[in-house]
Amino acid sequence: MKRYIKIFFLAAGAGLFIGVGGIVYLSMENKTAGSLLFTVGLYAVVLNGLYLYTGKVGYIVNEAHKRAYGMLLLVTWAGNLAGAALAARAVLLSRIDGIREAAAGVCRIKLNDRPVSILILSFFCGLLMFIAVDGFREKGNPLILFLCVSVFILCGFEHCVANMFYFTLAEAWSVKAAGYLLIMTLGNSLGGMLVPAVKRLEVKVLI
Repeated sequence: MKRYIKIFFLAAGAGLFIGVGGIVYLSMENKTAGSLLFTVGLYAVVLNGLYLYTGKVGYIVNEAHKRAYGMLLLVTWAGNLAGAALAARAVLLSRIDGIREAAAGVCRIKLNDRPVSILILSFFCGLLMFIAVDGFREKGNPLILFLCVSVFILCGFEHCVANMFYFTLAEAWSVKAAGYLLIMTLGNSLGGMLVPAVKRLEVKVLI
């Protein structure tokens, strides 16, 4: 139990930092610059060993104890939600609460989209997030983080934790928003698992 409590707080920290990325993105008129600066959130996550759902889910493919790792992912997701929501609520109490309108515009686009579109866009985001985190773990070069995050934002791909922040900041939560968040989580999960699954398949074929 103590382990999961620690994971929850590490995940809440990750959600908080993704919220910081969302704040700077919404505050920028130049969305290209904003997409690059958003990466400060993910960079803080990987540097501090925090738990971000989209950075962890892909590794379940090669995890021997899948049930235990699945529990870790559930706690991570809940912690990310708590941290992202906390960041959004804090902004609403500050002098920069005007970015709520920008968040509302972002949320309208998402909630007016079709579920299949949300799933596809989330899949591509999950794919890029795994490449970003795994690439940083392997090479230690932060450039991969900035490239992948900037690409997923500029392409309009859906990141479940970032959307936890946007939905809370825009006060856009509803049954539909919750359902869409679950679809985003599924898409991010499938995208995140693709590369390790293909690599695992290649190993089996070679053997």
